[in-house]
Amino acid sequence: MSNDEDFAAAYREHYWAVSRYVARRLDGRTSEVEEVVADVFTVAWRRRADLPASPLPWLYGVARNCLANAVRGRGRRRRLVDRLGNDDTVHGRHIAAGPDAETPGGWVHDALARLSPADQEVLRLTAWEELGIDEVAVALGCGRRAASMRLHRARRRLRAEIDRLHPALAAGAHPSNPSKEHGHG
Repeated sequence: MSNDEDFAAAYREHYWAVSRYVARRLDGRTSEVEEVVADVFTVAWRRRADLPASPLPWLYGVARNCLANAVRGRGRRRRLVDRLGNDDTVHGRHIAAGPDAETPGGWVHDALARLSPADQEVLRLTAWEELGIDEVAVALGCGRRAASMRLHRARRRLRAEIDRLHPALAAGAHPSNPSKEHGHG
């Protein structure tokens, strides 16, 4: 197949996976999601000669970079709006969530949000995108052993945050730590 055909096949096969990847990281802000996905496939088109045989992890790596650019741009726009004094809080449009607004498992998302962006990303690649460690390594642009270590450390830090934020769960036995149940440790 030619580079153009390889790109077309990757686009058809992976467009929705890349869209979901981006949407989960932008909390579903549709207009931004579409822009970032367009940027991802623009980069893929320009670099179509570099598309690997299994392009999805590579596309996730491109998406990470495009997301970083989008976040930086959003930050610049927000700072500009703040300098202009035109934010919603100035105009009394702040909406607070009610006491029943907590979503099921929201504490897991709270714990995840407390982790570094690098830890969040490696956990999301394995949990949300269902990538294996070799694919995670490609998406992160590192070796297999480094990706494995990053994942291990991120999982350990997430467990610590969950235990800190939700003490009721910490008091019970964790499936990941059976030694406490059997008196070892």
